Amino acid sequence: MANSRKKQAKEASTASTRGPQPLRGWGLVIARIIWAAIAFTDLIVLILGVPALTIQVQKPCLDLTRATCSSLQLLPTQMATAQFLGISPGAYAAYTVTCDLLITLLFLIIGALIFWHKSNDWMGLFVSILLITFGGLGIDLVHTNALPGPLPSNNLIFLIYDFLSILSGALSLLVWPALGLFFCTFPDGRLVPRWSWIFPCLFVVQFVFYVLPSPWNFQNWPPSLQLLEILLVYGGSVGAQIYRYFFVASPLQRQQIKWLAFGFGLVVFVLLPLENILQILNGPHSILQLADPFTLMFDYLPIPLAIGVALLRYRLWDIDRVINRTLVYGLLTLILAGIYLGLVFSGEALLVGIVGKNDDLVIVGSTLIVAILFQPLRRGIQNGIDRRFYRQKYDAQRTLNAFSDTLHQQTDLAQLSEQIVAIVQETMQPTHISLWLCGPVGKESDGAPPGQE
Repeated sequence: MANSRKKQAKEASTASTRGPQPLRGWGLVIARIIWAAIAFTDLIVLILGVPALTIQVQKPCLDLTRATCSSLQLLPTQMATAQFLGISPGAYAAYTVTCDLLITLLFLIIGALIFWHKSNDWMGLFVSILLITFGGLGIDLVHTNALPGPLPSNNLIFLIYDFLSILSGALSLLVWPALGLFFCTFPDGRLVPRWSWIFPCLFVVQFVFYVLPSPWNFQNWPPSLQLLEILLVYGGSVGAQIYRYFFVASPLQRQQIKWLAFGFGLVVFVLLPLENILQILNGPHSILQLADPFTLMFDYLPIPLAIGVALLRYRLWDIDRVINRTLVYGLLTLILAGIYLGLVFSGEALLVGIVGKNDDLVIVGSTLIVAILFQPLRRGIQNGIDRRFYRQKYDAQRTLNAFSDTLHQQTDLAQLSEQIVAIVQETMQPTHISLWLCGPVGKESDGAPPGQE
């Protein structure tokens, strides 16, 4: 039994390291024709959907559950805030469409670049058309949902709009299983493990419950059931990537998976919590009431960038360094912000009873303390993260630092050679080490071997 499992793991690992097989012949021609048909439909939906969205977002959403409205439409309370701030419906529509077009163009550009460089393998075609479809149909399907809105009087134009609405709706149904398939096949296009086809099916079930009317609609479920559903659908797909990373992926594929995890992790663990914090600070007449178009754009921003880097340019940047710096400076910012706020509030409370209220003195003193703590905290956080997540690199760095400290004191060439070999073996762990020493020109080495292995 154990031998059988080892054999299966070895076969899976061997298949993964071969990389994706390029498409050839009629298979490549048919795949590109399907890609072109879907991309053309996406672009038509985009061209007609943006003007329709411009008209739609100028009207208030009277459905408080937003089940029948676009996610970018304003509720009556938000409309009142816009009027209070002097923002007209036309100005809000221009702002909304600008944010929408920026993130849409990013999806389209990354998708086109992937097609340009990887149109001869099915994974490149699949990821490319998936990104283009997300951009064409709109984030949260805002372009598709806006199409029935204008209702042109001309019968022919009405039929065109109606046909495109039905066609884009069918494409939106395919997006969700395609998203599940993407998570289970990235980056080489193979299902790992083989039974992970279940997860794309779960994405379909999830989409059905999103479009069902109340009370079956997913947004009306109890919070505990919503959490269970999210863990099952998205957690299963993440689990498939984790299994692939540790048991199947090659070293290069692991770098690609890290880029993918970095992009989605930045959204889930940084941007979405930050958005929730902003909602807590949101007041009845705050401009944050109108921040949905910007936050929606910002939430999706890292995803196409991470996918594009993972598939196209993952060898140019060291993802470990990017993750390391993100962890270090993210934690450093949070800690310093907490210290600064604590010093400001505590300093004001202490000084009120001594010299009266003096905000300038408290702010200047708190700023100086934070500036003094910056470097020690950064070094401490860096060492802590290196010890916890990059232990091998941390130990190697310590070993090299200790070796450099003793190098200038070493005079015995044979002993120095042994130390160099040991240090390289410990820090780099190569499969083979050779050290060759050149003697003085014109002289033979005194019994010392010319090389050491």
